[in-house]
Amino acid sequence: MRSEYSFDYRKSRPNRFAGRIDKNRVVVVLDSDISQVFTTPESVNAALRALITTMPKTKSQKGRKSAAVKERA
Repeated sequence: MRSEYSFDYRKSRPNRFAGRIDKNRVVVVLDSDISQVFTTPESVNAALRALITTMPKTKSQKGRKSAAVKERA
């Protein structure tokens, strides 16, 4: 770390949110204009699942269900 940052480690604290994240989840930071529309994790997931259904299937996806569809089943 550069000297001009002069971070005081005596005031540091552990990340209080780190234990809340499930190992199978991905945390994504949304831009402010997007987060104003999608205010809950459920709304983001619903929009992404709807988008997934419109996407063309790739070779590896044909013949098997996607993980998103399996979770809802």
